[in-house]
Amino acid sequence: MNIPNILTMIRFVLIPVFVYSFFYINNGNIYAAVIFIISGLTDVLDGYIARHYNQITKIGILMDPLADKLMIITVLASLWIKGIIPFFIILIVIVKEVTMIIGAFILYRKKDIAIPANKFGKGATLLFYIAIIFSIFDWPYGLTLMIIALLLALIAFFIYSVEFKFYNY
Repeated sequence: MNIPNILTMIRFVLIPVFVYSFFYINNGNIYAAVIFIISGLTDVLDGYIARHYNQITKIGILMDPLADKLMIITVLASLWIKGIIPFFIILIVIVKEVTMIIGAFILYRKKDIAIPANKFGKGATLLFYIAIIFSIFDWPYGLTLMIIALLLALIAFFIYSVEFKFYNY
């Protein structure tokens, strides 16, 4: 267990804290947004520390994107429950993410390989973070940014699928 992995574990803990803030605290949108931003900053920080100080681990390669996926899905589901975003966004994201998690697990078990995030996946995650903040505060273009992030995530998914197929042979 190293510092990047500890930061990843903190992101898992922030998920229920976000939900509680978003649904159960008066003016919880502000607290939820801060928690969500902290989650994003810890993601950037753990990646920087892992690469800069050569602390990349296989568990980190697997757990880091899982923490991102769970946070994003939780936040999108929360936004949908409150009627802020349409259901199709959360549905597409869940199907994509579950498929990627299963694919990554199979690849790791069969070949002991963990495919790292690509630039499209990182870009989609960043854009989802921005779109989510816009959506939480009901700022203009939140839905537009969300759809662009979704399209970028689907491009990343296609690239991961090609890489998965390549590694499977």
